Amino acid sequence: MTKRQQIQLFEEKKVRTAWDDQEEEWYFSIVNVCEVLTESDYQTARKYWKVLKGRLKKEGNETVTNCYQLKMLAPDGKMRSTDVANTEQLFRLIQSIPSKKAEPFKQWMAEVAAQRLDQMVDPEPQA
Repeated sequence: MTKRQQIQLFEEKKVRTAWDDQEEEWYFSIVNVCEVLTESDYQTARKYWKVLKGRLKKEGNETVTNCYQLKMLAPDGKMRSTDVANTEQLFRLIQSIPSKKAEPFKQWMAEVAAQRLDQMVDPEPQA
């Protein structure tokens, strides 16, 4: 499983991502997504995700049960395990977070995916 990590920007907020060559899909750091949607800092977003994750698990939400963990570069500069979700899982999680940023973020995710698909079809940069 080859994963290429990358920082994507959404309205100047960093969102850690990883592209899985084998699965041909993006994985997004859930904490970074919570940070964007709640318009909070990283530590507050971590706490928000912890509470939300617990609530969703109690409700039997399969999206949380099927989340993966990947090592990604943390704000402190160290590689740390973090919960990640693919695009489908993330769309479901976003529905659980009340935010005026939800719709613009979903559109941004679709653009990120489309750009990657375009690169796969035509990997040579245009001059």
